[in-house]
Amino acid sequence: MGYLYYFLGFLLLAARLPPDAAKRFHEALSNERTSGYIREYNQLSGWSSDENDWNERLYPVWKRGDPRWKNSWKGGNMRVVLTSDSPALVGSNVTFVVKLVFPRGQKEDADGSIVYEKNCRNDTGPSPDPHAYNRTAWTEDDDWESGPNQSHHNVFPDGRPFPHHHGWRKWNFVYVFHTLGQYFQKLGRCSERVSINTANVTLGPQIMEVTVYRRHRWTNVPITRAKVVYVVTDQIPLFVNMSQRNDRNSSDDTFLRDLPITFNVLIHDPSHFLNESAIYYKWNFGDNTGLIVSNNHTLNHLYVLNGNFSLNLTVQAAVPGPCPSPSRRPPKPTPSLLLAGDDSLELREIPGEDCQIIRYGYFKATITIIEGILEVNIIQMTDVQMAMPQPADSLMDFVVTCQGSIPTEVCTIISDPTCQIAQNVVCNPVDVDMGDTCLLTVRRAFRGSGTYCMNLTLGDDTSLVLTSTLVSIPGRDAGSPLRMANGALVSVVCLAIFVTVIALLVYKKHKKYKQIGNSTGTRGQGLNVFLNHVKVTFFPGSREKDPLLKNQPGTL
Repeated sequence: MGYLYYFLGFLLLAARLPPDAAKRFHEALSNERTSGYIREYNQLSGWSSDENDWNERLYPVWKRGDPRWKNSWKGGNMRVVLTSDSPALVGSNVTFVVKLVFPRGQKEDADGSIVYEKNCRNDTGPSPDPHAYNRTAWTEDDDWESGPNQSHHNVFPDGRPFPHHHGWRKWNFVYVFHTLGQYFQKLGRCSERVSINTANVTLGPQIMEVTVYRRHRWTNVPITRAKVVYVVTDQIPLFVNMSQRNDRNSSDDTFLRDLPITFNVLIHDPSHFLNESAIYYKWNFGDNTGLIVSNNHTLNHLYVLNGNFSLNLTVQAAVPGPCPSPSRRPPKPTPSLLLAGDDSLELREIPGEDCQIIRYGYFKATITIIEGILEVNIIQMTDVQMAMPQPADSLMDFVVTCQGSIPTEVCTIISDPTCQIAQNVVCNPVDVDMGDTCLLTVRRAFRGSGTYCMNLTLGDDTSLVLTSTLVSIPGRDAGSPLRMANGALVSVVCLAIFVTVIALLVYKKHKKYKQIGNSTGTRGQGLNVFLNHVKVTFFPGSREKDPLLKNQPGTL
């Protein structure tokens, strides 16, 4: 009888071993478990409890540091990048994107196989096989896939069968997401995404984990895992972008006096949860201009004094929310008015059974207002006459005025007529003493005739102003100094030839009708007397200076 008791006890123990020995999802998916781990969570739609059993035979579990991870993928280490679009306003959706990063030279083709890129070399040289993993290697046996044992292999870790969507056999990877004591299984390719609604998610930072398995014929292989922190908040996530014309660096929160600053509110709402909400923006610029309320996310404001100012913004939005129970329904609220200068914005209760919750978002910043360069103008352009003609360059003087503080630097960019292709960039310090009046002359050289675009900027430590103009450089026509010089030279040469010809003709005439004396110097003296007569006739007065060599005044 004693042996019978021992045998029955052994049977009972054996019957209890499988449930006790089976892993649960939270044991297979989490590397660490803190002492304050909470087992009770609100249910996420479409997710399952991580207390369910995990099929370790089909999905082996490798802990961190297991040497098998190093050989889990052919050709190198597989990585995974897991990101989220949090922070998320409670009630909205938060989306997670997982993307596999293959070893160098590998990619997933349209058929679902992992192939080597063209001309790719692995650590041992060019691969004779274009496939790192051929999809048909684990799905080629159609009888095996459609046989009676199909449910034992084409299933998720909890035993649920793969969804047989179109092309599902090309999906090589099994993704298991884990958060808030729940898991979600998905069959996919090298990049997948999953979203959860945060209406039942505890406020604050949370952790999302993902484990990725490569499908194999008999046993799936774990290849990588990752986790990311996401945040759920009851305040509207927002950021304010501040910009101003002529401001040199908008990121330092330092702006110029007497120029409007543009404030653009960017609400982080990737799931478009607030699309149907009435949103109001309450501004306090800290300069005693009062409270400004607007329903536009963009606003311009002008500071007229120097100093530091505290900017405060409150964003208010009515979002869908649960209605209170009839026994605890509060009295119907009266419409609340929000003062917005001369205009009033009214919030009304939306009729029907839909209830709303007012959510708020906040932004604060300290703004520094200083004096800067406000405006620049080119009031005059003058062609500079050069003493020595230089065919390649033309000089232009630009008389520039500005308003505001005195600049410390002037830069010009000379471009083609479309202002797209820069040809010359010149910057110079402004080291002249202009007193309280901003007036200076900028001289620039232009190569050749044509039309140019010139951008001129004046700057100091905090501001940068710009103006542009089109400059037309004429060709070297007949009236230009170089052409005039060349023309004068040609005229002199022609005149000299003409005088020589006339002198020869007159000389021949005198030789024919007048006897020549015996003196050996008579012929030469007669010719000299005649040439001198011709010179006096054509060039009255002796001039030694060449008009082309006259000195010009010095350039600026």
